[in-house]
Amino acid sequence: MPVDNPKKAALIADISAKLPVWGAELGLDAVGISSIDLSSAEQKLWTWLEQGYHGEMAWMQRHGTKRSRPEELVEGTLSIISVRMNYWPEDSAPAEMILNHPELAYISRYALGRDYHKVLRQRLEKLAQRLQAELGSLRYRVFVDSAPVLEKPIAVKAGLGWLGKHTNLLNRESGSYFFLGELYTDLPLVETGAVVEHCGSCTACISICPTQAIIQPYLLDATRCISYLTIEYAGAIPLELRPLIGNRIYGCDDCQLICPWNRFAKISHETDFKIRHQLDSAYLIELFTWNEAEFLEKMEGSPIRRIGYERWLRNLAVALGNAPRQVRTHQALLAKLEQPISLLVREHIVWALEQYA
Repeated sequence: MPVDNPKKAALIADISAKLPVWGAELGLDAVGISSIDLSSAEQKLWTWLEQGYHGEMAWMQRHGTKRSRPEELVEGTLSIISVRMNYWPEDSAPAEMILNHPELAYISRYALGRDYHKVLRQRLEKLAQRLQAELGSLRYRVFVDSAPVLEKPIAVKAGLGWLGKHTNLLNRESGSYFFLGELYTDLPLVETGAVVEHCGSCTACISICPTQAIIQPYLLDATRCISYLTIEYAGAIPLELRPLIGNRIYGCDDCQLICPWNRFAKISHETDFKIRHQLDSAYLIELFTWNEAEFLEKMEGSPIRRIGYERWLRNLAVALGNAPRQVRTHQALLAKLEQPISLLVREHIVWALEQYA
């Protein structure tokens, strides 16, 4: 939005130039600015929802156009500050090694440390406070997966990367292992502008997907996605997909691991993202023996905690059904059946035991 007052225009330009510097000082890896015109993304979203590819994620359409029209979500919003923060933890066991070791549990690398929502939100709040100190007053709201926000289209318009064929954001210098956050503001900032896409003819992410959830470039059927099935979905995992899940008990990184641009991904030195409880290389059977109190205690402050103990056991039962046939695994499954468990968990344990037949 053009600013008529020359002094205000100069101030806005100065603020826009300082934002990346302030962001870096706060541990943010990139900062960009998006306008609030998301009309193109809105149409794509509604087409995707109409096709039912969102599965049971009803919240994706519950708020109507608030997701794609920022001024409806936060009145007075004129521009959006989009930020990026790398998460790949230091000294983590090689992801490919864990995936090729079916007795070990694979957890998406973003979830090995503390919950990123709080970490990133705190940094965004500090960035907003820095803006307030500079301007004297500022109307804003901070979001990190906490409201109906089209974070990836916003990040694209803010120049933080392009949307890859796997529907994740990609950056030439940083790959895709990063979190996104947004600061809605009443400042009439100038949009950074999108970067050029660099996927070319590559379709590695589509080919590698264990469940073929990427139907075609830029189109994901979430109902087949392992991240959806192990995190968002609360029901019984479809029988035909269980063998394809392998040892992935929380999320899936395959489409990112295969991406050539992640050769340039940066390691995060953020202490909050350091590996906890050796979750980067834990044995399935060890995690399966946790009782609910242990799960809640060990997952305190972790993004994994929100799936709850029931889904945790469900996911582990599937992975154990896909693991090598061992006496101790068989015994652990039988022992869990003797404990107070839900019908959902019981059904998945019975399936796992049937794999021994």
